[in-house]
Amino acid sequence: MNLRFWSLCLLFSLSGLNTVSAAKRIDFNRDLRPVLSDKCFFCHGPDGKHREAGLRLDVGAAAKKEAIVPGNADASPLIGRIFSHDQDELMPPPESGKRLSDAEKAMIRDWINQGAEYQEYWAYVRPQSHDVPGNKGAMNGGNWIDSFITVRLKEEGLAASPSADQITLIRRLCFDLTGLPPTPAEVDAFVNSKDAKAYEVLVERLLNSERFGERLAMYWLDLVRYADTVGYHGDQDHAITPYRDYVIDSFNRNKPFDVFTKEQLAGDLIPDAGMEQKIASGYNRLLQTSHEGGVQAKEYLAIYAADRVRNISAVWMGATVGCAQCHDHKYDPYTIKDFYSMAAFFADIDEDSHLVASKRRGLNFNALPTPRPPEILVGSENDRTRFAQITAEVAKLAGSIKSEKEAEKKTKLSADKKALDAELGELGLRVRKTMITVTVEPRIMRVLPRGNWLDDSGPVVHSAIPEFMGKLNTKKQRATRLDLANWLTDPDPSGGAGGLTARVFANRFWYLLFGSGLAGVLDDFGGQGDPPMHPDLLDNLAVEFQKDWDVKRLFKLILMSQTYRQSSLTPANLAEHDPLNRFYARQSRHRLDAEMVRDAALSVSGLLVELRGGGSVKPYQPAGYYRHLNFPTRKYAAHTDDRQWRRGLYMHWQRQYLHPMLKALDAPSREECTAQRPRSNTPVAALTLLNDPTFVEAARIFAQRVLREGGTSVYERMSHAYRLALSRSPDSWERDQLTSLLIATRAEYRKDPGAARELLLNGIRSADDGLPEIELAAWVMICRAILNLNEVITRN
Repeated sequence: MNLRFWSLCLLFSLSGLNTVSAAKRIDFNRDLRPVLSDKCFFCHGPDGKHREAGLRLDVGAAAKKEAIVPGNADASPLIGRIFSHDQDELMPPPESGKRLSDAEKAMIRDWINQGAEYQEYWAYVRPQSHDVPGNKGAMNGGNWIDSFITVRLKEEGLAASPSADQITLIRRLCFDLTGLPPTPAEVDAFVNSKDAKAYEVLVERLLNSERFGERLAMYWLDLVRYADTVGYHGDQDHAITPYRDYVIDSFNRNKPFDVFTKEQLAGDLIPDAGMEQKIASGYNRLLQTSHEGGVQAKEYLAIYAADRVRNISAVWMGATVGCAQCHDHKYDPYTIKDFYSMAAFFADIDEDSHLVASKRRGLNFNALPTPRPPEILVGSENDRTRFAQITAEVAKLAGSIKSEKEAEKKTKLSADKKALDAELGELGLRVRKTMITVTVEPRIMRVLPRGNWLDDSGPVVHSAIPEFMGKLNTKKQRATRLDLANWLTDPDPSGGAGGLTARVFANRFWYLLFGSGLAGVLDDFGGQGDPPMHPDLLDNLAVEFQKDWDVKRLFKLILMSQTYRQSSLTPANLAEHDPLNRFYARQSRHRLDAEMVRDAALSVSGLLVELRGGGSVKPYQPAGYYRHLNFPTRKYAAHTDDRQWRRGLYMHWQRQYLHPMLKALDAPSREECTAQRPRSNTPVAALTLLNDPTFVEAARIFAQRVLREGGTSVYERMSHAYRLALSRSPDSWERDQLTSLLIATRAEYRKDPGAARELLLNGIRSADDGLPEIELAAWVMICRAILNLNEVITRN
């Protein structure tokens, strides 16, 4: 350090006693590291090449050598700089746009006076099993999870909320585990049960429901950026839906998470890999790709490599290794070499078939779906054989029709092709193509200086895990994707990252059941993320998970806690003390995800078609929405059969032109890993729920159901509608408001019967002719209002 720096530090250091503040003990990982990471590490962190003044604050030994005197804040140069009034000496410098608050400065000073104790970064400390504090199951009827929560609540001067009522509990469980509301019969059975274990029985039934796999698949597909289109350039369709069905089936069968991981990353490398493992390997093909004619193969190989590193590190490690593509990470201990070493694991994936060699094979990239070899046919052997035969015959006939001059022969060929097209369409319901991973001789992988794909001056690297995390235990000449997958799920503390993976997913499963994670940022366990509010609890959940990688067992453990069963009402003291519900003195309430909002409306109306698996479906969509899609130009055609009413999980996912309903309700385009969707409340979303044809048609069928099943009086029908949609009866105010709306709507439609008729004739399912048009149209408006209630689209 130069003399001027030391002099200024002494000049501006605080006078007073070098005693520990009366403030509570400061935890470095929980309290201080986030502040230093946000305000200081960009210039004084892991990135050695761009580190300012040689000062490193993320490592204790280095910081104490240069800027910190443990136990004596007044003598610490760091304090002089952060409290300085000289703009040239103040840290962080004003031009950085960063500023330490007075409270943050005081915390740094207190921490130094308390001894300046550094801690190893929490995410990379292997999870340990911690003793359960206090009495196990401190909340009545719960388990050891509640003990951790209760102790922390006492520290904060808070108390747990009472249990939610039975109706709220069953609705919460059904939405969390199946993504659908309960039926009135299910609600009655649970509420009226005398069985002391009725709650546990319900939990187990829902976990074993086939809908559970669909619910978890919605989240998994966000993580791995699954979509039905390639993303770049023409955003053409590609063949990948069997992978989605593999994910659903895996969760339903409770496939161990370590096996689930290995099959996706390296299904093609597993000895004696079968059809299922090959389908699973489609994970490696989910990234965005380009089929543009002038694409530079070398450039896109670099883009694809970076995409894969970003995704695997975000999904399994909760890490932002992608930030080291051009330089060492600014906040975490990942180097640029680590980035390209991770990319080298994927250098054996056959990209040549569709990126380079395919140009020489005359493949039509403007076809829908576009060819993306290597691909396989999925289905029975006989169906696959016949599908391949017909596909070849149809292609041959198409060429013959084009070249045939005689009208009579041309007509006959066209008729033959039409018959084969029909058979092909029928077979297509059972036989589908899907992209898979095929290994080839690995490409040479180099560090690209500044991420520049044109610069080959960087050193050659081989597949390896980040250096600070150790080395892979392999005797092979080259570590493979299977080695990587084994490392990610290996709980052995001597060399596996299973503890990190378990912690990441324990946190995410908690998020799915509470609306927020124990660590707040689900895809960044690094310096820019949030440390866990209940670190010992998260550790114990991770330890439980990595014992056998049993997803359903971990879910049940959390669900059986009294913490999960709390009311989601927010008293004034909790709203003020813990507005984000990080201490979990209550349950959370939040709007359902986009697909679930749609599914709930279809389920309540009776329209929902609950077939599992198959090709993607195309619901109603505004006319002309695809008018700017080219290569090829295309026109969206909604399905006109029962596929229209399948779950949102199966909707066609167009990356560049995401379905407007999904977009309005915050679904991601799936260009990158999405671990936590935003939740907005906008007029566009409200208008979508009111006017989207799917919701209008759901309201129409809902109204027919109410009139057919709900009795003869208005009050009986209102009660039946509420029981279907909300699992309860309306109160007197709600009943009066809806009755007034019904009367007014009837009067309007009597004046304009044509408007009522128009409302009832739109859509696939026409109005029931046995019901009076005016009455049915009026009840459609009532049902539209009910489906738009906040309570219908909210998980409480």
